[in-house]
Amino acid sequence: MGGGESVRAHEHDDTTIGFSREAAAQLSALDADVSAEELEAIGALPSGSALLIVRRGPNLGARFLLDQDVTTVGRHPDADIFLDDVTVSRKHAEFLRHRTAFEVKDLSSLNGTYFDGVRIETALLSDGAEVQIGKYRLTFYASRRDLAQVAGG
Repeated sequence: MGGGESVRAHEHDDTTIGFSREAAAQLSALDADVSAEELEAIGALPSGSALLIVRRGPNLGARFLLDQDVTTVGRHPDADIFLDDVTVSRKHAEFLRHRTAFEVKDLSSLNGTYFDGVRIETALLSDGAEVQIGKYRLTFYASRRDLAQVAGG
């Protein structure tokens, strides 16, 4: 049975190599606007987490980690993601985690929440998607580990 163990170890090595190539391909496919530091942060995300990066509006370049089942967004100082601008409602939106997938949900905000330019009530987020909350345009980056698992089957 020693041969079987050898095959399993070899398969594990192939999986690791495949993940590295897959992760590198996914990282290189990201926006040209992504800095080396942001690429490193995105690449280091653990499974079940994601990153939002402000691409337009106040706080340009700010990063927000999504690593809870519910992350609140709004102009209220108690919000998990505090966006201090009058275009943002006090309780504007929530990011909901479902295992390794994320959804954005508008909380009946005055100015609405937009997903890739379309006003939504709720939307399942895909890697590289743009979410607009008030003047803020945030790009969503999923964990590379989770994307590799989805790609691998």
